[in-house]
Amino acid sequence: MPAIRVNHEVSVDETELEFSFARSGGPGGQHANTSSTKVELRWNVDASPALDTAQRDLIRHRLGNRINAEGFLVLQSSEYRSQTRNREAMTGRFATLVGDALRVQASRRPTKPTRAARRRRLEAKRQRSQTKALRKDPLPD
Repeated sequence: MPAIRVNHEVSVDETELEFSFARSGGPGGQHANTSSTKVELRWNVDASPALDTAQRDLIRHRLGNRINAEGFLVLQSSEYRSQTRNREAMTGRFATLVGDALRVQASRRPTKPTRAARRRRLEAKRQRSQTKALRKDPLPD
């Protein structure tokens, strides 16, 4: 069975994915009213052998709002009028979504403002202060 490549480490076997089909909402006339083109993909994150514990925790943390109480990642697509195209779009979106969730984000290296940036900031503050000072009434003699 073919596998969906998520990143260089993880490939999810297509047998782990459950597809269900329903009628799409919205306009479309006779075709939309009679064909089940909307695709729903369900993937059990907790039971997937493709993931180790750290990866599973990372996906649960980053995609928690898309994972239901039973531990299934649920995605829907009704973008196209064809069931086949919606299924292809769904598998592509699934791979991108899970791949992005598994990507380790680079830690931010704190930097200091340059000397020129500090000088510009202080000069702007002086200029603003002078502008405000000029609005005041002169002191009476």
